[in-house]
Amino acid sequence: MMETFMGWYSGNEYEAFVSVNRMSGPYAPLFWLMLCCNVLVPQLFWFKKNRMNIPVLFIVSILVNIGMWLERFVIVVVSLHRDFMPSAWGMYAPTKWDIATLAGSIGLFLALLFLFVRILPVISIFEMRELVGEREGDAANTSSGEKR
Repeated sequence: MMETFMGWYSGNEYEAFVSVNRMSGPYAPLFWLMLCCNVLVPQLFWFKKNRMNIPVLFIVSILVNIGMWLERFVIVVVSLHRDFMPSAWGMYAPTKWDIATLAGSIGLFLALLFLFVRILPVISIFEMRELVGEREGDAANTSSGEKR
């Protein structure tokens, strides 16, 4: 809302055009989907039933992530697809290198995540303390000659 307000308030016709183009241009469905994912979907959390429901939390988290990706897409692509010279106007279509970069970044993230889990596995300290306490108790019982 601030970005749209500043585009209007600045009096700069180019800045105002960028705001209007986002809302009604060729990428308008992505802009409105971004707003729905980032503004409307989180409103479900006003109800406790939704905050306590794991599938709803999962679906909302996925939709918010999609909305955040769309926000970056709208900032970069929609801002650049209309330049000062109409001869430079064009629609964005991903190339094989764009797709390869996206796939590579996802692959790198997953590889590093799995490496992190392999080197530093997720261990509940509370459960480990219980296990250590049981073993110390077993050691004390066996050293005093008691058998189970």
